[in-house]
Amino acid sequence: MDRRPLAVALACAMAMIAVALVPSGSLASRPHRAKETKTSLLGGVNIAGLEFGTTGAQIDRIIATAHSVKAKVVRVDIPWAAMEPRGPGQVDPRALAFTDRLTSDASAAGIGVIMMVESTPCWASSAPAPILAHCTRNAGPATAWPPTNSADYAAFVAYLAQRYGPSLAAIEVWNEPDQSNQHYLAGPNKAAHYASILRAAYPAIKAADPSLPVLAGSLVGSNGLFLKALYAAGIKGYYDGLSVHFYNLTLASVRAIHEVQLANGDATPLWLNEFGWSSCWPHYRVQQEQGCVTPQIQAANITSVIRALARAPYVAAAVLYKLQGSRYEDFGLLSSSGGHKPAFAGMRSALGSLLGSTGRITLKLTRSHGAVLASGSAPPGDFMRLEVLSGGVLHFWAAFKLDRFNRYSIPLPALLGTSGLTVRVYQYWLGPELTAESSI
Repeated sequence: MDRRPLAVALACAMAMIAVALVPSGSLASRPHRAKETKTSLLGGVNIAGLEFGTTGAQIDRIIATAHSVKAKVVRVDIPWAAMEPRGPGQVDPRALAFTDRLTSDASAAGIGVIMMVESTPCWASSAPAPILAHCTRNAGPATAWPPTNSADYAAFVAYLAQRYGPSLAAIEVWNEPDQSNQHYLAGPNKAAHYASILRAAYPAIKAADPSLPVLAGSLVGSNGLFLKALYAAGIKGYYDGLSVHFYNLTLASVRAIHEVQLANGDATPLWLNEFGWSSCWPHYRVQQEQGCVTPQIQAANITSVIRALARAPYVAAAVLYKLQGSRYEDFGLLSSSGGHKPAFAGMRSALGSLLGSTGRITLKLTRSHGAVLASGSAPPGDFMRLEVLSGGVLHFWAAFKLDRFNRYSIPLPALLGTSGLTVRVYQYWLGPELTAESSI
């Protein structure tokens, strides 16, 4: 996620995606969800990354809070530039003290650490000379460029694997290389550069700790175009899981990227290492390019989506963004001052009962201006389908998405009339088996 304050206006109202009038007597296929089985899920939270001002007591408190919400994993940013600022093998002692304390605390609490390792030190950056000339204190645009030699990155992540392996849930190779901005992986030929980093990192990590999972991707795009470019660049065989970061239509995005995987012969599990909602409504409409919701909706969404993901056998982990909010972000389970939000209880409930209810679909039919209005609410995260039947025959269908409050309101075509109609609504993820139905 781009974590800078952004002034971006996005439309978050319910939008019709597709509508169709079905000829009388014809058969229209209904999409079915993939068969699901009950599975375990590594549930967890993203936590604050390496900051030299962070005290041991603060780290203790972070891990204790993660444990209290029943997290099995925490994901933390370990910037290579801060860990090895002066040269290969020259690890900063303050940075090392942070990672030592964090992994020790997490291990003692029974929590695995996902180390997401990004950010190239000035000495290793491939940034053009004019950009590199301004790389000071290992900060600035030059650190977003890939290393000149991928082996340098590989040596560093191998060091982490060697030092912390038993305490780690995974090492995630880089962050969001397919972001359209230049904040994480800058420069041209992103897929080729990322593939080079991954192909160097994987064998180095495995040599240090053969059992430690290596995560590729950190993808934000669910259309699969960047993933296909990575396949073409030869990444297969160099990762144990595919990390994805989906905030919009989370369940639909997870399903879409999984379908791209299968189409390309890739059956590695998905790790949803970033997802979430900002409880910034009504003060803001959009925050960090995401539509704001209320604290209550944030809590309900977290509970519902985690439980939905737990039923998908191809999803290994769901790691919420994030544990504590900040001045510019309200994504946290805790407020910026540390107070518990409704989301805290929602997350704890979800992780404590993964196979609990995801919520239900409601449907109400009313006559309005010579037509029928279908309205209601549903669980979040995926596209919805509405079908209108008359005499047992399908005459109309529409695919749509919910508004930010998980509601919908759809006027049916007037030519369908206002009586003798049966309307069905279901979510693609849950499937037609869980349909709300009403007649008028």
